[in-house]
Amino acid sequence: MIRNYVLIAYRNLLRHKGFSLINITGLAVGIASCLLIAMYVQHELSYDRYHTNLNQIYRVIHAYQHGEDAATLPPPAPGDFQVWGNAPVGAALLQDFPEVVKVVQFTGRQSLLLQHGEKRFQENDLFFADSTVFEVFSWNLIAGSPKDALARPHTIVLTERMAQKYFGDDEALGQTIIVDNGDSYTVTGVMEDVPVNSHFTFDALLSMVTFRNNRPEIFDWWGYVDFYTYFTVTENFNRAEFEAKFPELVKRHKVHFPYVMGIEHLPDVYLHSQAVRQPGTTGSLMNIYIFSTIAVFILVIACINFMNLSTARAMDRAKEVGVRKVAGAYRTSLVKQFLSESVLISVLATLIGLALASVTLPMFETLSGKRISFDLLYTPKAMGMLVVVALATGLLAGSYPAMVLSGFRPSLVLKGLFRSSSHGVILRKALVVFQFSLSVMLIIGTWVVYTQLDHLRNRDLGFHDEQMVVIDFGWDGKVQRDIAGIKNAFRDLPSVVSVSAQRTVPGGFFPKAYTEIESPDGKMVGNAPDLFEIDEDFIPNFGIQMAAGRNYSTEFPSDTLQAMIINEAAAKLYGYQDPREAIGKKFSQWGRDGVVVGVVRDFNYRSLHNVVEPLALRLEPRWSSASICLRVNTNDLPATIAAADKLWQQLAPQRPFLYSFLDEDFHRQYKEDQQFGKVFSAFAGLAIFIACFGLFGLVTYSTGQRTKEIGIRKVLGASVTGIVALLSRDFIRLVVLAIVIATPVALYAMGLWLEDFAYRIEIGMSLVILPGLIVMFLALMVISWQSVRTALGNPITSLRNE
Repeated sequence: MIRNYVLIAYRNLLRHKGFSLINITGLAVGIASCLLIAMYVQHELSYDRYHTNLNQIYRVIHAYQHGEDAATLPPPAPGDFQVWGNAPVGAALLQDFPEVVKVVQFTGRQSLLLQHGEKRFQENDLFFADSTVFEVFSWNLIAGSPKDALARPHTIVLTERMAQKYFGDDEALGQTIIVDNGDSYTVTGVMEDVPVNSHFTFDALLSMVTFRNNRPEIFDWWGYVDFYTYFTVTENFNRAEFEAKFPELVKRHKVHFPYVMGIEHLPDVYLHSQAVRQPGTTGSLMNIYIFSTIAVFILVIACINFMNLSTARAMDRAKEVGVRKVAGAYRTSLVKQFLSESVLISVLATLIGLALASVTLPMFETLSGKRISFDLLYTPKAMGMLVVVALATGLLAGSYPAMVLSGFRPSLVLKGLFRSSSHGVILRKALVVFQFSLSVMLIIGTWVVYTQLDHLRNRDLGFHDEQMVVIDFGWDGKVQRDIAGIKNAFRDLPSVVSVSAQRTVPGGFFPKAYTEIESPDGKMVGNAPDLFEIDEDFIPNFGIQMAAGRNYSTEFPSDTLQAMIINEAAAKLYGYQDPREAIGKKFSQWGRDGVVVGVVRDFNYRSLHNVVEPLALRLEPRWSSASICLRVNTNDLPATIAAADKLWQQLAPQRPFLYSFLDEDFHRQYKEDQQFGKVFSAFAGLAIFIACFGLFGLVTYSTGQRTKEIGIRKVLGASVTGIVALLSRDFIRLVVLAIVIATPVALYAMGLWLEDFAYRIEIGMSLVILPGLIVMFLALMVISWQSVRTALGNPITSLRNE
């Protein structure tokens, strides 16, 4: 019987090639989309899972609070913690907690110039790390000893890619690399490249003992922030009891400011951490939920197409069912037959979908910005799930058509008295409304996403970000010593308008600085605003406006030690609603005392996901500078860059000329948002394609059933326009109803998504009307094409047999 079912199903597929193509294509595209999204979700969930002792690894997070009495302060919120913290906490964990087995600390990501022979590159993904790093994490060494690789000063472990970059096919172990034109480091290990599914990655690790020898004092400073701390614990570890001991640890080590510790489990850090100052990128649970929902939407739409076309074609198979029942077929046998057909179509669609997913995976990787291995689908678990999906899709899509077809009464069918049930028509209409409601939601979602991203690109940030060339020299001492002369040399270039030197630029990485400023009641109040270390040309070069007071100036020599500029948000933090009232107030910051001389207007120096936070702009014209910014005025940027490069080789031959454009650097913060928008719109487009494809099949069948009616109407004088309107009216009503139902749901969902942005668009009528018009236009195109084709047909052909 199974062989007979398959044979009949095969014949039916060949007999109705058009409908078979629509069903299989729709399901194949839907399944391919689901496979790609499933691989994306699996990739996101796989972060850090390759570590063998994953469940025993935790990391410390820190909350640096401010206030006179720590006991009166409220507990910090999850977003108040940061991963970047102090060094002494590492030794304290080993000393005070017997359940801690190993501790490894990293310094914040370093940017260093590495050189071997003639090969010289500035590398941006380097960390100093403790020698215990390979005992805590499962990063495999190809050469060298895991325990000793970073135990001695001036040693370095390279990733395989970095070893190839500097040494080619030669043996890297034992070779030397010069760091920042100074010390020589010995290569004591080569490790496999860090897997892409790591919550932070790097290109090389340098020995922490080197860092400690250079700056031993900071390993005793609880308020100095420059480290990431990870540790392993015993198997009987009790997290609640462990965290309850933190307040006592802080007291025991006499931390003199409000400081709260917490921990995060390594399996949670990529998707669940809300702490700031991460060592790498973090994922988004919201994106996983959204893409998983889209996958379900797409598969449901494809299944609805199958159910609609199968039930609509019930009349064509009514006599077949009647003959089979007269010949003795049971209803259960007929159900099995029709379900077999459905499963066969689903299996064919799954195989085609698997091939489509394989072909389109590189394109999907480009859209998502993720390197996703197709091997994720070839695990026994994944293949088992694929078989389950294929069978479940076939059974789900074919269940209702099977029940309808097997329920026909043979006596009525064979007499020609059978008519399609009104219940079937109502169900088909309901399914059309449902699938187009899903499509409308996705269209509105896409429209909102792209409108928000466009808002981020075009918002006035409060500073010049275009035509700004940033030259990174990585704190090079020779450049810092001659920074004034170098700036003057660049000013002499014809296309350069102005020049400044600074530690970082908007969108870059910057520290916080504990700063006391005199409050309106005369008390010195301490907080930790963000810190920009700048020269006197920074504010005019970036076009930042003063809200009160003045800029730093060489006309005031005391500015280098006794002046401070803050932004409006900082002025409000210290109690001054009017920025003019903050001028002349005393401040104390990092060993410097003086008065506030200026307040700048708030500018968005961080991502627009965040509101403008309090900021101190500290005058450090020389030793804290790491980059030079040229504001240029030219239409020939390549010539300007070439001239700047030539001049740089004369001014700083020891450094490579590394430049970037500020606007590109700043908007790189929205890379994840942009990739989300691309992936969202791509799958939304596929969902709409599948819905329209199914609608096309349904319209084709519906108009085919009314061919004789249309012929009679034309003979009686009906116009083509009238016939097209007649055939389209019911379907257009369904699409309009779908738009009405879906719009409020979609707007509510996208409102939740927009909450992640501090500066977001207002959802106006354009965001409601335009997506609806797009869906209406697409539906009209699909419906009208087939309706016009039918209306233009020769009525003699349709009435020939009457």
